Amino acid sequence: MRAVSVEDLKPGMILARTIVNDDMVVVLSEDTLLTKAHLTRLTFLNIPVVYIKDEYELSRNYQNASSIFNRGNAFVKEYDSVVQEAKTIFEQTSKSGNVPMSETQDMVKETIAPLARNSGTIDYLYELNHRSSDIYNHSLRVSILTGVIAKWLRFNRAKTRELILAGFLHDIGKSKFPQRLLDKNINNLQGEDYEAYIQHTVDGQHILSNIEGISDGIKLAAMQHHERMDGTGFPFGNTGESIHEFARIVMIADIYDNITAERQGYVKQTPFAAIAHLTENMYVSLDPEVCVPVLTHIKDAFLGSKISLNNGDKGFIAAYPNDFAAHPIVSMSSGEMINLNEHPELTITEYNPK
Repeated sequence: MRAVSVEDLKPGMILARTIVNDDMVVVLSEDTLLTKAHLTRLTFLNIPVVYIKDEYELSRNYQNASSIFNRGNAFVKEYDSVVQEAKTIFEQTSKSGNVPMSETQDMVKETIAPLARNSGTIDYLYELNHRSSDIYNHSLRVSILTGVIAKWLRFNRAKTRELILAGFLHDIGKSKFPQRLLDKNINNLQGEDYEAYIQHTVDGQHILSNIEGISDGIKLAAMQHHERMDGTGFPFGNTGESIHEFARIVMIADIYDNITAERQGYVKQTPFAAIAHLTENMYVSLDPEVCVPVLTHIKDAFLGSKISLNNGDKGFIAAYPNDFAAHPIVSMSSGEMINLNEHPELTITEYNPK
């Protein structure tokens, strides 16, 4: 990569690092293909220098070598091979109102389920967190996450594939959204726009209700993934056992991806923010029977990970003090051990920083 002043940028260059402002809100994501509009925005925001990919990084030899020496790149390559298929499925559903189920089920069986079985999937998904501004990337990542959770919950192969399918189709109701709504920050929606957003859950269930041979769990995951155990969710304020098991799992995968995904206009967050959210809500709005095994496994997955704190100090994740702790103990480069549960002023701002 190389540093380039904003005044020397040209349309067609590709960002090598995500750009965030002083509040850690994402301005542009890594791998963004720069346009004239992007250059105007960067100039307006007084951003002096950005990092772009150089010719070597964009060369075929570099890409091939990276795939050989980096297992994560192999995962990304496999992900890239299926994302276009996922996009096509959503586009066809948007046009016809019908999900091409044969293609969708084949995709789950042949590609998504194997991706979910990969060792290190949670880490690899974080490498994809900058590809988040569309429904199909989000749905693909949620489906992979549900497959990982199914493994942690020891589901059999048939139930795992069914859950993965539920994860992929959970937002199928958004295929009816106008682009105007898709581009908006959900937290800023009001009035008719907010009502239209809520409607995607009902629309999703309606689209799936016309398909023969799929389970109620898949249909209810689409309708209930925004419900919450304490009745604070939507569209109907369902509680507890009235929310299907698949919906209770998909809601956790959906929350995790929404927190860790890098989205323009949102605060950039790490997996540790997602872990804290799940921990703090697992006996309130989320299902502890799902959260406990998820948190047990995911906390173990991040032990030893390099991190940076908001004060600039660097270190690694040493441990979690107990099963119900929201934040880890970090070992700093100075040798100091810090329990972040006792220091609310300190937060993890980077995970495995480049």
